[in-house]
Amino acid sequence: MANYNSDVRRYVQEHMALYIFVAVIFVMGVIFGALMVNALSLQQKQEISGYLSGFFYMIDQQTDFDGKQSVLDTFGMHIKWLVLIWILGLSVIGFPLILILDFLKGVLIGFTVGYMVGQLSWKGMLFALVSVVPQNMIIIPVILICSVTAITFSLYLIKNRFLQRKDTVSRRLLSYTAVTVSMAVVLLGVSLFESFVSPVLMKWVTPMLVAL
Repeated sequence: MANYNSDVRRYVQEHMALYIFVAVIFVMGVIFGALMVNALSLQQKQEISGYLSGFFYMIDQQTDFDGKQSVLDTFGMHIKWLVLIWILGLSVIGFPLILILDFLKGVLIGFTVGYMVGQLSWKGMLFALVSVVPQNMIIIPVILICSVTAITFSLYLIKNRFLQRKDTVSRRLLSYTAVTVSMAVVLLGVSLFESFVSPVLMKWVTPMLVAL
C-alpha cells in the first residue's frame, strides 16, 4: 500500500504541470465556446431556439424509451473520442492534435451551456444542470487523464526514438493502453447514467420549457 501511494505521489508530481496545461487548454475552449454564442446572428439563434423547442417537446411527450440502444449510441460516441486520443498518442506528432481535441471538447461544452444560459436564463441553467453538467463532471476528468497519458507516451516516443528497446516500449504501451481501457469502463458507467438517469431528470424539467 505504501509503495502504491508513493507511486501515485510521484506520478502526480511528474505530470502535474502537464495536467495544468491540458486543463488550461480545455478551459480556454469552454470560454471560446461560450463567447461564440454572442457571435451568432439573429437567424442562427432563432433556428437553434426552434430546434431546442422541438427537442424539449419531444422529451416531454416521450413515453417509449429504448435504454439499451441509447447506451450503445452514447457509449459509442464517447469511445470514439477515447480511441482517437489513444491513436494520436501512438504517433510522435500526435500530441498537438490531442490538445486541439481537448480545446474542441471545451468549445462544445462552453457553447452548449453558454447558449442555454444566455437564451433561456435560469431555465436554461436548470436544464444544463440536469442534462450537461452531471455526466461531464466525470467525462472531463476522463478526457484529461487520457489526454495527459497519450501526450506523455507520445513525448516518450519522441525522446527515445533512437535509444528505446522493444521490451521497454512494450511495457509502456501496455500501461498506456491499460489506462485507456480503464477510462473506457468509466465511460460505460457514464453512458448508463446518461441513458437511464438523465432522461428522467430532463423529463422532470421540460414541462417549464416546452412553451419556449
